[in-house]
Amino acid sequence: MSRSASIKDVANHARVAVGTVSNVLNYPDRVSQRTKDRVLQAIDELGFIRNDAARQLRAGHSRTIGLIVLDVGNPFFTSVVRAAEDAAALQGSAVLLGDSGHDASRESNYIDLFQEQRVQGLLISPVGDVTERLDQLRERGVPTVLVDRLADEAKYSSVSVDDDAGGYLAARHLLDIGRRRLAFVGGPTSIRQVADRLQGAQRAVAEVPDASLEVLDSAGQTVLAGRGVGDQLVRRSADDLPDGVFCANDLLALGVMQSLAMMHTLRIPEDIALIGYDDIDFAVSAVVPLSSIRQPTEALGRTAIELLAEELDAMGPTSVRPHHRAVIFTPELVVRQSTAGASAG
Repeated sequence: MSRSASIKDVANHARVAVGTVSNVLNYPDRVSQRTKDRVLQAIDELGFIRNDAARQLRAGHSRTIGLIVLDVGNPFFTSVVRAAEDAAALQGSAVLLGDSGHDASRESNYIDLFQEQRVQGLLISPVGDVTERLDQLRERGVPTVLVDRLADEAKYSSVSVDDDAGGYLAARHLLDIGRRRLAFVGGPTSIRQVADRLQGAQRAVAEVPDASLEVLDSAGQTVLAGRGVGDQLVRRSADDLPDGVFCANDLLALGVMQSLAMMHTLRIPEDIALIGYDDIDFAVSAVVPLSSIRQPTEALGRTAIELLAEELDAMGPTSVRPHHRAVIFTPELVVRQSTAGASAG
């Protein structure tokens, strides 16, 4: 098997110094066009393949960015990832994706893996408190941006959505159409987004004296978990049913809807008005188009990359002080048939 051409082979073939070949590869503006053409011709003739792995080891980092999300199966995170990948590509970087699956140990393993890969930086939607791990990364020159989570401390940049406001919007909408016996479907509340959405719903219900809010824990954040809650609802007596249901995400809401549709005992929105959260693509194509709280997924992914670029600049040799920003987007109510025209008589 023949030996791959080296940078020294290219230099000898083009009759230039090894440093000149390195400049053509890394700093082409420093080389005259005539010399650059001769080096590029030598690269083509020898079939030279640039060894980025070795270059990255010498530089101490790669052109990759680590991104850890809670559930890549959730279309919300899929949209965020796609936007982050597009934004990173414009900056000449690539995104390495990790799915923690709401598992703290799995999340920790991905952090270790990305550190071994010498990523430029890390974007993370954390399972729990990862402050200690993120501090360790920063000490090693790897900045972090929290995604879909407001940073508790000013030492991290973060991009998030005001989930308390989103929960308030959802519950307030159900109240405004005359529903009074509300239920919140979601869990566990150890997930910050779930807790904030519940808190916002509780705040809205507290404004209406004759309204109530029941919390129905789900086994997860999936369609299957939503169907489990829906199965519980159809077994209840009419007097014990909520007339308005707010689900912590659209997958749960779609699961509840599937269960009610299969049993043919409760109608949406006549018997139960239903609203979800995230406004994923499937919401509009559901058997009953789903009202939802829209999050700006593209802006979340794009802004995460922008914040990481700021963090990297702030860690440069000319930086005077760390630079951290918390960007918070406002969610939007989207009304469809699952609540539209559902005003109580």
